Amino acid sequence: MIIRAAVMTALLGVALAGPTHAQSGGDISGVWQTQAGDANVRVSKCGTQLCGTIVSLRDKIDPRTGQPPIDDKNPDPKLATRSMIGIHLFFGMKPAGANAWSGQIYNADDGRYYVSNVSLTGPDTLKVEGCVGALCGSENWSRVGR
Repeated sequence: MIIRAAVMTALLGVALAGPTHAQSGGDISGVWQTQAGDANVRVSKCGTQLCGTIVSLRDKIDPRTGQPPIDDKNPDPKLATRSMIGIHLFFGMKPAGANAWSGQIYNADDGRYYVSNVSLTGPDTLKVEGCVGALCGSENWSRVGR
C-alpha cells in the first residue's frame, strides 16, 4: 500500500539522516502531506507531546481488495481491520529542542513502532525521521494549505 511505502521510507530511507536544524518559533499544527503525496497527516500539539493522525489518503480504494485501505499488517487482530484513516502515527513524541520532538512512529508496513524524530525545518517543511537500530532515514512532509 502506498501509505506504507511513505512510512517505510521515513523508517528505512536510503540516505542516512543528517543533523536537524530546526527553526525556532514555528507552528507545527496543521495538515501535512507525506513526501510521496499519498497521505495527509494532521499534526498537532497534544499537551506537551506531538500527535500525528492520518486524515486522508490519495488512494481511497485498495486495489487488492476493492475496499478502503485497512491496517491489515497490524499483528493485533482487533486493529488489523481498522481503517487507515484515523490511525495515529506518532506516539510519545516529547520536545527534544526548538521545534523538535522525539518518540515513536507507527509503521503500517509491519504494525511495529520505531524510534522517531520530527522537526519543523521551515514554515512549510516537516522532517520526519525513523530509525531501525543505528540506521535512520528521513523524508520531508509539506504543509497543506495555509
